[in-house]
Amino acid sequence: MKEGKSVKLNGQQQQPQPPQHQNGHLSPFKFAKLLDPEASWDKDQLGDVLHWIRQAMALACGLLWGAIPLVGGIWFVIFLVISTGIIYGYYAMVLRVDEEDFGGHGALLQEGLFASITLFLLAWILVYSLGHF
Repeated sequence: MKEGKSVKLNGQQQQPQPPQHQNGHLSPFKFAKLLDPEASWDKDQLGDVLHWIRQAMALACGLLWGAIPLVGGIWFVIFLVISTGIIYGYYAMVLRVDEEDFGGHGALLQEGLFASITLFLLAWILVYSLGHF
């Protein structure tokens, strides 16, 4: 009878653990997952990926817009269209996720939007001001 209880306790203690390296650290995020349409995503992971993609685009566009130098509100609108188009294309065509599982198109498209607008404007204004005055 004691053996039955010890087996039961051992069965309860074994829980799935994340993969670890030999030194005990968690394995890094797999970059291959970023282009794999068969990969499973949870809401936080996909939100983080979309956020950082948008931040990278904001920085690149802001630096480019400021260096060229481009002025006017039309370039701000063009940035928004490019940024939103790339994010939509990434989650709808590359990853092929069901947007309803993540809160719909609105939730996915606004992920990181306001932070990227701030970064874009900051980079654009700084590079333009420092390089052309």
